[in-house]
Amino acid sequence: MAVEQETLVESDVEKREEARSLWGDAWRDLRRRPIFLLSVVLIVLLVLIAIFPWAFTDANPRKADLVHDYLRRPDWTDFFGAGWFGYDAQGRSIYARVVYGARASITVGIFVTAAVTLLGGLTGMVAGYYGGVVDAVVSRIVDIFFGIPLLLGALVLLNAFTVRTVWTVVVALAVLGWTQIARVMRGAVLTVKQSDFVTAGRALGAGTGRLMLRHILPNAVAPVIVVATIALGGYIATEATLSFLGIGLQEPTISWGIDISSAQKVIRTAPYVMFFPAAALSITVLAFIMMGDAVRDALDPKLR
Repeated sequence: MAVEQETLVESDVEKREEARSLWGDAWRDLRRRPIFLLSVVLIVLLVLIAIFPWAFTDANPRKADLVHDYLRRPDWTDFFGAGWFGYDAQGRSIYARVVYGARASITVGIFVTAAVTLLGGLTGMVAGYYGGVVDAVVSRIVDIFFGIPLLLGALVLLNAFTVRTVWTVVVALAVLGWTQIARVMRGAVLTVKQSDFVTAGRALGAGTGRLMLRHILPNAVAPVIVVATIALGGYIATEATLSFLGIGLQEPTISWGIDISSAQKVIRTAPYVMFFPAAALSITVLAFIMMGDAVRDALDPKLR
């Protein structure tokens, strides 16, 4: 009996060391990837800009001066100044608006990703673990929401609100965007729950909560992290698209999508008015997508 208990303890220790080594190998692999390091630097910089925009410019993004600053061209000698990127059709500093516009986009991306990961992860875990009728009902609900295009559904939902803020957009995208995470989590849980360590834990009397949180979740969360990281950039782009169409964020909120939309009228005479907010949006989305790709490659054992 003592020998059997000792064998079980050694087996459990080996499995824990193996689990730690998988994440450790992934982290060591990520640190050697230039794309991952570049994306981390960009994301950290963008987050700092979103939190402390006044540290990057002292210009007022809402101050308009049509007399002196109407469509003034970029002044490259005014480094980090109000006229560095020029002025828009309302005489507002484009650089200041690009800096302050990061807050809305980053906030929407982070909070929508957190909401869909929590909602989709919980739903997928319940469906995958219990199976049977629960899995069938949850899967049909997921299919219904999955059949609604994210952009079209968000247009319909947001059009019902007369005042649309950052949190309104977050709720609309979270309600419609959780299905992909749910499917990924369900598939991962279905695979993990067949493992020997889950069967052993159930035989030793571990409860449902302990099995799901201590054994299944740590081994099923990797693909969810990958999908959520890549999706974050997509949510930022969706917010900008909604704001561009006039259904997303509204003034006085500063958004890259709003600025790109307002720049359409002067695109021929002053293309720089659209270029800078569009470039900021593209860099932000690209940074999160690059991070997601690097994390996916590091966590996929087939690519090692």
